[in-house]
Amino acid sequence: KARMLKKIQICLCFFFVSGILYEISLLSSCCSSYMPMPKHFLTPEQVLNLGKSIIFLETTDRLEPPPLVCCSVESAARIYQDRPIILFMKGLTNDTALVLNSSYAAFSLLSSMKNVFIFPLQMETVFQETPLLQWYNQVVPEHEKNWVHISSDASRLALIWKYGGIYMDTDVISIRPIPEESFLAAQRSQFSSNGIFGFPAYHKFIWDCMENFVLKYNGNIWGNQGPFLMTRMLKAICNLTDFKGTEDHRCQNISFLNPQRFYPIPYRAWGRYYKVWDKSPNFNHSYALHLWNFMNRNRKTVVAGSNTLAEKLYKAYCPTTYEDLIQNAELKDFT
Repeated sequence: KARMLKKIQICLCFFFVSGILYEISLLSSCCSSYMPMPKHFLTPEQVLNLGKSIIFLETTDRLEPPPLVCCSVESAARIYQDRPIILFMKGLTNDTALVLNSSYAAFSLLSSMKNVFIFPLQMETVFQETPLLQWYNQVVPEHEKNWVHISSDASRLALIWKYGGIYMDTDVISIRPIPEESFLAAQRSQFSSNGIFGFPAYHKFIWDCMENFVLKYNGNIWGNQGPFLMTRMLKAICNLTDFKGTEDHRCQNISFLNPQRFYPIPYRAWGRYYKVWDKSPNFNHSYALHLWNFMNRNRKTVVAGSNTLAEKLYKAYCPTTYEDLIQNAELKDFT
C-alpha cells in the first residue's frame, strides 16, 4: 500500500508539473502571437501595410500641430477606432520624435492615442516607384510659390496609390464613418475637391492622376495639381451632371459623393463655423465637415465659452483637444 501510494503521489506530481509547463507554453505562444509591438518601434510601411489607413499631411515645417489639426486627427481616431490614423509631418525627423513627445502639448496628446501614429514625411521615399519621382527630382521648391500645397497634393496621391485608405485635410472633422472605399468628394456639382478621397491601393484612377500631375504641371496656378486635377480626370471618364437633393453619383467603380457629405457649408460661407447659431444644424447627411482653414486668413480660432458652431463640434468630436488645448490653455493664460 505504501508503495502504491508513493506511485500515485509521483504521478500526481508529474501531471501537476506538466500542467504548469503547458500553461506557460500557451502563455508564451499567446504573447508572441498577439502582443502588439510598441508604437515607437513600428515603421511607416508596417503601419501603412495594415491597410485602410486614414492619412493626414503637414507639409510646412511647423512642429506643434495647432488645435484644428489635433481636432481633425482626434475625431478620425474616435470615428475609425479599428483603423490606423497617420499624421505625416515634413518638419519631423526620427531624431526629434522623442523630444517633441515631451515638449509639445499637442504632439504628446496625439501620440497618446492608441491608433494614432506620427511619422516624418520623407517625400523622396514617398515618390519612389511613381510617376512623381522624376518631377520631384527636377522641381526647385524655392522657386514654387505654392510649394506647401503642391507638395501636399503630390504626397497624398502617392501614399494612397501605394497603400490605399482615405486621405483627409487637417481641417476636416470626422463625424461618422464613410461607407465608401473608392470615392471622390464633390465640392459642388461637377467639381471635385481633393481635400478628402479614398481608394484601394494601386487603383488606376490615382495612377492616371499622378501621370496627369506631371504632364499638366503648372505650379503658378493654385489648385492645378489639386482639385482641378481631380475634376479634369473625373470628367475624362464620367459624364458629370448636377446633383439633385442629397443623392450621390457613381461612375465606373468610383463614387462621386454629394457636397452635403463634406461641404454642407460652402467655402464662401466658411465664417459661419465661427458664428453663434440660434439652432445648430444636425449635419445628418454628412460624414465629415471641412472647415476651410485656407480661407481663414484672419486666423479665427475656437474660444472656450464662445458657443460658436466650431466650439460645439470640438466638444462633440474632439473633446480631448478641446479640454487639453483650449480650456486648459486659456485657464493657464488667465492664471
